[in-house]
Amino acid sequence: MSMSAMTVETIQSRLERAKAHLQHLISFDTVSDKSNLPSIDYLASHLDELGAELTLLPDASGEKANLVARFGPADKPGIVLSGHTDVVPVNEGEWTTPPFEMHGRDGRLYGRGSCDMKGFIACVMAIAPDMAAAQLERPFYLCFSYDEEVGCLGAPDIARYLAGLDVPPDFAIIGEPSDMRLITGQKGKIAMRAIVKGTSGHSSLAPCHVNAVEYAGRLLNLITAQAERYATEGPFDPEFTVPHATFMTTTIAGGVATNITPDRCELTFELRSIGENDPEREIAQFLEGAKQIEAEMQAKAPGTGFEWQPLFSYPAMNDARNSHGFRRFSDLMPDYGGKVSFGSEGGVFEKIGGIPSVILGPGSIRQAHKPNEFVEVSQMETCLDFLSCLVAAETS
Repeated sequence: MSMSAMTVETIQSRLERAKAHLQHLISFDTVSDKSNLPSIDYLASHLDELGAELTLLPDASGEKANLVARFGPADKPGIVLSGHTDVVPVNEGEWTTPPFEMHGRDGRLYGRGSCDMKGFIACVMAIAPDMAAAQLERPFYLCFSYDEEVGCLGAPDIARYLAGLDVPPDFAIIGEPSDMRLITGQKGKIAMRAIVKGTSGHSSLAPCHVNAVEYAGRLLNLITAQAERYATEGPFDPEFTVPHATFMTTTIAGGVATNITPDRCELTFELRSIGENDPEREIAQFLEGAKQIEAEMQAKAPGTGFEWQPLFSYPAMNDARNSHGFRRFSDLMPDYGGKVSFGSEGGVFEKIGGIPSVILGPGSIRQAHKPNEFVEVSQMETCLDFLSCLVAAETS
């Protein structure tokens, strides 16, 4: 993307602002089991000073909150810039520098969340003064959420809030790391836990018991069979790296000793779906298929069977390129990067808020969730340039 419209001094000052914001954001330990309020307070304080209209959306506990900040008029459809404030856990022994301190070297900025996705938030904050100073024809909604990493838990409240506005936004950019390439689709996800309840006793009398681990194995076979059907029968979308839905077991635990028939086993599993799937119906069909196995268990010992616990879910994000909101900015969009199998809040904005969404942000998903996570400074610069062009496009 051309940077001809920006002076070297302006480019450098925006980059320094972004680095300063990123340094502060990384310093907040916002692993999902902790409060994100210090981070939200920091963002709100800076945006309030710039004159943004702020809306805080706390969770039920009061320990976490979403923040929505608007620049520009409220009577026209605008654009959402969305980022999550939480990060995944760290094992400090695997880091060469402290994970909650920003360290720069070799053109990279290191720290937990640097690419996923505090780098994008820092760029948005660096451009916020430009939004405040501009005569915007349409509004920008800066949306910062909690608990994306554990199931997009905060984003639904933001989507409902935006949908309830007199004039909702009509386009959203989710700043997940995409190497600053345009991503127009993501898979949805349903995660569940199965608790298998059997009967225990001395393993020498195994035929008299309901072995929870063995019946969990029967469930594993059902999951594997469904995964194979997705791989061979589709539906397919070749723009995904894995061009079909996936269904897999992710954890399993059961049994207490080698001479005791296990009476309990737990396993978790996930369905990652593309837009052509009907994931709720397909999960329901899987649960219906498990009833035959459960009937065998109960015929042997009443009270045995399966308990199903939904963990979390988020919808797939579909292609927004035919939407009116996207077409306003299509000339500014960078190279096309296809569709991704990882999750984001884009599907939530689309399904709950009716807001067509794309993914576009600095950093690489290959660096996310790893020790020594980093974002390239050059990608921060590209992101700043892109955001400044968005502001210019919406300025009268």
